[in-house]
Amino acid sequence: MKAPAFLVRAALMLFITAFCISSAGAQANSPAAPEKSKFDYQELARAPEKARNRRNPLENNTDAPAAGRKLFEKYCAECHGADAAGTGKAPSLRADEVQQATPGALFWLISNGVVRKGMPVWSRLPEPQRWQIVRFLKSLGAPEPAPQPVIN
Repeated sequence: MKAPAFLVRAALMLFITAFCISSAGAQANSPAAPEKSKFDYQELARAPEKARNRRNPLENNTDAPAAGRKLFEKYCAECHGADAAGTGKAPSLRADEVQQATPGALFWLISNGVVRKGMPVWSRLPEPQRWQIVRFLKSLGAPEPAPQPVIN
């Protein structure tokens, strides 16, 4: 007898949640590590060349960043932070690695997720919505560098 699809999905989500909680607990008890070592952004490099070379069909759409922001707030901010600067759960999307990634690589990552690291697969979102999120992310730019103290 085959399990209904919703039961399989529910079991998978419970497993992912348990994994994330246990990982967060282990990280909380370990010494603080620099952002780079915790989130290596290597998944972006794993995007196939064909995916990396895809162009965002909404690149010149002036409404896309605002629409992407709304989608980001609904689906992504819980883990990546309301300002996309990252949290203990997920990396900053303002980091140079993300901002320098091609729109196609970002689209591929959003579509395929990184399940083993807790990022869900978002391929169920319509393709235009995923491109809107990419457009929003690219509109963020890299974070401003921290001001350097003035030494007299």
